[in-house]
Amino acid sequence: MTSATPPTGTGALAKREARLAWTLLAPTVISVSLVVILPLLAIFWISFKPFTLSDLRPPAPVVRESLRGSGDDLRIEYRLRNSSQEIAIDGVTLSDVLPDGVVAGDVAAPCVLDGQDLFCDFGTLEGGQRERIRIPVAVDGDPDAFEDVVEASEPRLTGSGPNVLTNFEFSLENYARVFDGAEFWGVLWVTLFYTVFGTIGALVMGLFAALLLNKSFKGQGVIRGLYLFPYVAPVIAVAFTWVTLFDPFSGSANALLIQMGLTSAPINFFGERPLALIMVTVFEIWRYFPLSFLFILARMQSIDSSMYEAADMDGASPFQKFWLLSIPQLLGILSVLFLLRFIWTFNKFDDIFLLTGGNAGTRTLTVNVYEQAFAISNIGAGAAVAVVILLCLIAFSFVFFRFISREEGL
Repeated sequence: MTSATPPTGTGALAKREARLAWTLLAPTVISVSLVVILPLLAIFWISFKPFTLSDLRPPAPVVRESLRGSGDDLRIEYRLRNSSQEIAIDGVTLSDVLPDGVVAGDVAAPCVLDGQDLFCDFGTLEGGQRERIRIPVAVDGDPDAFEDVVEASEPRLTGSGPNVLTNFEFSLENYARVFDGAEFWGVLWVTLFYTVFGTIGALVMGLFAALLLNKSFKGQGVIRGLYLFPYVAPVIAVAFTWVTLFDPFSGSANALLIQMGLTSAPINFFGERPLALIMVTVFEIWRYFPLSFLFILARMQSIDSSMYEAADMDGASPFQKFWLLSIPQLLGILSVLFLLRFIWTFNKFDDIFLLTGGNAGTRTLTVNVYEQAFAISNIGAGAAVAVVILLCLIAFSFVFFRFISREEGL
């Protein structure tokens, strides 16, 4: 009798192969975790902590030493303060060695002097607390000669306080600030308008460009290269060109419109509502349609030409061939491009910031992140907006893969 063969994938060899595969994948999994997952967790952590840029540095004691007065009133002063206005610092001590030639007088508590060695124990410094230590001294020689020597010495400080980034105190203040009032919903509406119409416009324009270049003709390569120019050109260069072109005072577009009699006064394309939002959306379409064009053209050229020949024999019109033959074959790539372009456009920051700076009704969520985190130094609120962006994209991806991709067979 022949022995039974173990099921595929359950034998000892299959298990060893699986362990080997996971071992080989381990560096990649760890790298992805470090690069992607840890920053995401950090953003979630920070979003629940209301703090500013100044709070990134943990609280620490700060001291300034100087030689003041003259004659019998000559003294060394130590000005000590807590760098934080709110957080206390525990275990604060100061130690210093007085320079040779300096004779100190009586030292008041909490300081003690042992020869030339000075030690002060302040215990706990409350937030914003300041202390001043005055030590009367006499110097052997010209006091001016000792001033630089005294101030050049660096007292040693100890003391530590809780770091706002590492403690376990959390708050919903950042999210309350984000969702408070109508400002957030206005920014969200601008973001959705910019993203949806920018994405659809780039796909439609890319589809139209691909249809034009789907046939071979003289100069096709040159035109294809010109199509790619908006996408490969540096964004700062093309943004500056657009701003200059549509400038209300010296722009060529306004001069042309006035000469043609289409307008009697210059139009501030990037400074008026809602025209500025429309213009940045048009810029998005113009700049990123080449990516859609390349993918759609590649898919078009892979479609079997025999279908179009059969349609010609049946007397199908060009529109019928496009709608009934080309579109069903392109739905897959169009769905993927829509997903990618939606995510990229939703996260787009540099284009809008270079064109309008987020003014004139063009403030999107990504611009809001920049303004919260850096313009007003509210890192926690900026992280909260970033979390909202992530949740919006997760919701969109769920809807896409739950409904749209299923209908397209992806």
